[in-house]
Amino acid sequence: MTLDRREIVAMEFPAVPATVWKHLRDPELVRRWYRWDAPDLDEHVAAFVAGTEGHDAAGRHTLTWPNHDVLTLGPAGGHPEITHLSVTRRSHEVAGFDGVYDYADAIWVAGAEQLRFAVTVQPGQPRRTLSVFGLDAGDRRERLLDRAGLHGVRGIPVGSNVQARRPDGTLLGGTLLHKSDELLVLHVHGITAALLVLVETPAASAPPHGTVGAVMSTYGLDDETFAQVESRWSDWWRMAGARPR
Repeated sequence: MTLDRREIVAMEFPAVPATVWKHLRDPELVRRWYRWDAPDLDEHVAAFVAGTEGHDAAGRHTLTWPNHDVLTLGPAGGHPEITHLSVTRRSHEVAGFDGVYDYADAIWVAGAEQLRFAVTVQPGQPRRTLSVFGLDAGDRRERLLDRAGLHGVRGIPVGSNVQARRPDGTLLGGTLLHKSDELLVLHVHGITAALLVLVETPAASAPPHGTVGAVMSTYGLDDETFAQVESRWSDWWRMAGARPR
């Protein structure tokens, strides 16, 4: 029986496919963009690089995993210096989909954005991440992201500049790279270029208000600077009144 498939990622970015392919096969390069720092990151990286390779005469490469997820990359039509990347998955008739929200879809979209950022903005730089998950998103009158200074970010178009005032009064500047119901991705400007991914689980999947998760990918920071960023990160969510679910 042929499985129905959905394309959940389709993007192009200015890097030759060979470079991007290395970031999918070398575990050390995969760590520079895949998921986030956690005790089980090595296990996730190992499972990722264990995907089955495929290649064709047109220069396209594929990776396929036992759950039938398929990643395809190759040169964009007529532009060998640009990579086209896509991810397709089985229909929602699979485990992990609750009828409203598919967490694995969100992980794939966020990962593709993190890959593009690592390859095109921070090539060759080691990554360290900060993350928080399962925060109560708040009710409609007092949303967590509004309290965190991101009120109105969903109202601006992708590619626009963002300026948010955090609860401590400091400004956060950046560019909006991706916007969907479940995901916001910001290129953060500051001490170093960083990538902020915000994931919102809807209330129907996590009653009563839904949840918020956030991952900040930083690159090339020394220990002292990273500690400063980490402290500000913790203060940001604490002062916004973030409450774990």
